[in-house]
Parts: sequence; C-alpha cells; structure tokens
Amino acid sequence: MKLLSPELWSEKSVWGIVGANAFVLFGTLFLGWDAAFVLVLYWAENVIIGGYNILKVALVRCRRWTGHLGKLFLIPFFALHYGGFCGVHGAFILGLTAIKGPHTIHSVFPRESGGPLVFVQMFINVVRALLDRAGGDLAWPLAALVCSHGMSFVENYLLKREYQTTTPEKLMSAPYGRIVVLHVAIIAGGAPVMLLGSPVPLLVVLVVLKTMMDIQMHRKAHAKLRATQG
Repeated sequence: MKLLSPELWSEKSVWGIVGANAFVLFGTLFLGWDAAFVLVLYWAENVIIGGYNILKVALVRCRRWTGHLGKLFLIPFFALHYGGFCGVHGAFILGLTAIKGPHTIHSVFPRESGGPLVFVQMFINVVRALLDRAGGDLAWPLAALVCSHGMSFVENYLLKREYQTTTPEKLMSAPYGRIVVLHVAIIAGGAPVMLLGSPVPLLVVLVVLKTMMDIQMHRKAHAKLRATQG
C-alpha cells in the first residue's frame, strides 16, 4: 500500500497516527523537546500498545470455552513477559539518554532476586526513572498516543471485526515485531541526533521517518487480517 493511496487516507486510524506524531513534531519545533524526550515518549508508546493488546486478547473470539479459559493464563503471562521486555528496553533507553541523579541504569535493576516478579519491579523502576526524565510534559503527547491507538482499536479490531479472524496466540507475539523493527531504527537515528545536541532539523526528520514507518507497519498488520477475512 503506497503512502499516497486514497484508500490508505480514507482510514480514520491512519489520520490518528498522523495526528499523534504531528503532536510530537509540534513539541520538537515549539516546545523544546529534545531527542532524549522523544525517545522516552516513543518507549512509553510501547506500554500503550501492550495495554491495547491485552484488551484484544480479552475480546478475541474463541470457538470453544477452553479458549476463554486459556485467556486467564495468557493475559497475565503476556503482561509479565511484555512488561519485562519493555523494562529491559526502557533500561537501555535510560542509559542511552544519560539520565543523572537518583535514577541510573543500574538503579532500575532490583538488588534482590524475586523470581518472575523481578521483571515487574524493574518495569516499575524504569517507568519512574523515565517519567522523572521527561517530567510533566509527557501527559498530553501520551494522551494523543492513547487516542491514536484507541482509534485503530475501535475502527479495525471492533468495527471491522478483526477479533473474529485472529487468535490469542497470534496476538501474544504481535507487539514484539513492531518494537524490534521500529525501535532499532529510532534508536539508530536518535543516538546520533543526541550526540549532535538535538538539532531541530534532524529531530524533524526522525519524527517524520517514524510516522512513515508507523503507517506502513499499521497497514501491513491489518492487511494480513483482512486477507484472512476474505
């Protein structure tokens, strides 16, 4: 699907993606957001995606009652595993943005082993550290991202009935591919921008490229489900 396709721009969820990223662009141009702030914001977007994915697993159609029973295991397992994944990713962002003060990359790792719950504690520590780094300015851009992904959830998953054609197993792995592909690209582009002092033109390029990747990955993911429906 080409970016200039009329069919693409007829979707409300695509405009939601553009709107949320336009908010980030506005912040870099007029609110003084630097590359570190943008990286923290895009990391927080992963948490939002995970939250919506839990909703998807909860609402996905299962042909047998055992499928719904299985959700009672899959949802907490996903929350724990994905939370730990985001925690490690966030710790890397923490080190990359060179946060000083009480929160460092070493401080987010729990000192005592608590089994699987160690990842929960690490995730909480990372969230606290990154929120301290970004400050209160995160509230509005995060709200924009929640609305953007919410539009896609309603339009595609509910109204277009994607919940009928996917499975809990497919949903469990869906967010990871996005993180790996998109955030490797963002970090690869964001690190040099930070080293150069976060010049606005390069930040603009980073946000625009991220927006284009968002749209392409969004369309690719939903095209697969629609092909299944067909």
